Amino acid sequence: MPQVAGVKICIAKSTNQMGESEWHVYLINNNLVELTNVMIVSKGYDSLDKTGKITSTLRHMIEEVSEQSVAKVEAITPEVFEFYNEFWVSYYIVNELFDKKFMIAPFKEFELEVIPELELHGRLAE
Repeated sequence: MPQVAGVKICIAKSTNQMGESEWHVYLINNNLVELTNVMIVSKGYDSLDKTGKITSTLRHMIEEVSEQSVAKVEAITPEVFEFYNEFWVSYYIVNELFDKKFMIAPFKEFELEVIPELELHGRLAE
């Protein structure tokens, strides 16, 4: 399987029209080509050995993510920031399949970094 490059997952905070905080998961495509048939499977668990609490598994399909663009994947609540949030991402570039597991370790709402592609604050997956 080819190595994933130029694709990121993050959780980022924005403010809605009423001034309330909203949190979403985003897929960032920094490549010069579009991604097609993007499948994202997300879940969270409170320990790395997956023996404790586990969140529901969510699946998302995005037909196309244009080159050098961002796709909003799902809303997320701060209650799960204390979990390890795992995102399996699979997609095609032309006819070649790419697949990678991204992980965001537990964090607090104030432990954020700038996500330049979104011009928002959040946490990037590793």
